[in-house]
Amino acid sequence: MSQAVQHAWADLASLRQHLGAGFVAEETMGSLPVARVRREALRECLRFVKEDPAWRLHQLSDVTVLDAMQLRDNERFDVLYFLHNLVTNRRLVVRAAVPEEDPKVETAVPLWPAANWGEREAYDQYGIVFRGHPNLKRILNHREFVGHPLRRDYDIYKGQWLSEADDLTDELERRHRENPERLADLEEGETMLLNLGPSHPASHGTLRNLVELAGETVLFAIPEIGYLHRGFEKSAETHEYNQVIPYTDRLNYCSAISNNVGYAKAVEALCGISVPERCQYIRVILAELSRIMDHLVCNSANLVDLGALTNYWYLFNLREKIYNLIESVTGARLTNSYTRIGGLWSDLTEDFVPHCRALLKEVEPHVKDTLKLVARNRIFLDRTVGVGAISVDDAIAWGYTGPCLRAAGLEHDLRKNDPYYFYDRFNFDIPSGHQGDTYDRIMVRFEEIRQSVRIVEQALDQLPGGPVKADYPLSVMPDKTQTYGNIEGMVNHFKVVMHGITPPRGEVYDWTEAPNGELGFYIVSDGTMRPYKCKVRPPCFYVYSSFPKLAEGGMVADGIAILGSLNIVAGELDR
Repeated sequence: MSQAVQHAWADLASLRQHLGAGFVAEETMGSLPVARVRREALRECLRFVKEDPAWRLHQLSDVTVLDAMQLRDNERFDVLYFLHNLVTNRRLVVRAAVPEEDPKVETAVPLWPAANWGEREAYDQYGIVFRGHPNLKRILNHREFVGHPLRRDYDIYKGQWLSEADDLTDELERRHRENPERLADLEEGETMLLNLGPSHPASHGTLRNLVELAGETVLFAIPEIGYLHRGFEKSAETHEYNQVIPYTDRLNYCSAISNNVGYAKAVEALCGISVPERCQYIRVILAELSRIMDHLVCNSANLVDLGALTNYWYLFNLREKIYNLIESVTGARLTNSYTRIGGLWSDLTEDFVPHCRALLKEVEPHVKDTLKLVARNRIFLDRTVGVGAISVDDAIAWGYTGPCLRAAGLEHDLRKNDPYYFYDRFNFDIPSGHQGDTYDRIMVRFEEIRQSVRIVEQALDQLPGGPVKADYPLSVMPDKTQTYGNIEGMVNHFKVVMHGITPPRGEVYDWTEAPNGELGFYIVSDGTMRPYKCKVRPPCFYVYSSFPKLAEGGMVADGIAILGSLNIVAGELDR
């Protein structure tokens, strides 16, 4: 148990004393401490652990709901808030049971702005009403949708079609009431409404923003998401654990292996499976190559939006070479499906290491060539410096992690702050910015490319021999040589294929430092071969919720630059 977790357990006594009868029980979620409270005390519990000096849980990482319809006989729902102190790395899960006949709790939006979208998703998918929420409406499913699809009794075969798109005027009118000063000096008809997306190259995927403009100044921006919502979490409930891996490819499709690794790591924590060292090193190598690809895509596309096309070719040529290398191992370029629970699909090819070393030598020249064109370019600086700036405190409150948080000035990286897969054996730096603006977000990613190269070089130097699959016969698929070569291997293969992986009943929340930040998986097992619940904590979901704060007051062209620097990947955002 980590020191941060030990402290959290010790401080639960103070929380219990503060809440009195509102505190129900101390529980665990893997290694995480869980405070179960009465729903009447939920808001006060959240306020206390945020403001109390012993806790200082200043970030709301995620919000979700567990429909325990098939797990217990009393209250049907649990509302869960995942909290984190990014400085001390202390975490806590606060949960409260909610009855089906009165599914209501108090909103946490006054405590964390990140709760706005998190609670909207919980309402949309489960029907939990958050009293006092400023804008409690659907967010992933369309406005005419009937029912709540992540409830266990929802009929997934019932198709529902949208007859008329949401014009978002209700949200725009609410913003008018909240900010009347922005319209005070304008005559009626002086402003213009404009849809940015969802079908426009600069929207970087199926993202829609309704903006109200005074000339070229953005007065209000209303994001609408859900255009690429594929029902990942509902699909996970109907597939075996290994069968979910191809679905994870479609989350952040710019770095699919990172999603593979994050999901497999969470299921392995649920099952108590320890993967071999060689497997962990290979996962690190391919995940860091994926991080490089992801940052290349983000920065190259962002520079195109700013009018710098040549840089795009420099960076995309390098990305293509990484694709070729990964394809030689996984057999696929974009959606790799390379991990397996307990290991990998296959070992590295014999020529992977020399080819990888040769490729790494090409990264720095490509990055340098690009920076020569933009780092001191007056147009680039005018378009990025001070544009879309956010303070570190606001970034934490909005749920920022990853490069966007580090660009705001906080050197927080789970690979350093909470090392996994031997990241503590590697020597690398955590780049950070000062203003949290578009310039810093771009430059942090360029420097992270260099640091990922350092990590991969060290991992190749330290790469151990041995197997790439754990020795858990009833949970991990045996090698083909074993399947075809002896009766035990054949029986184990049959068992895993026919009966699937069956983790013990329980739940876990596990995380990795994905290219966009903390990628978390909250998985609940009912002891069968399929996840009872599989919730994704997508890093860019909370980052994008702050887009109006960053864009409003600036020029419409600045909004495009800001959006590109946030690296919003629609597959990860909508799931």
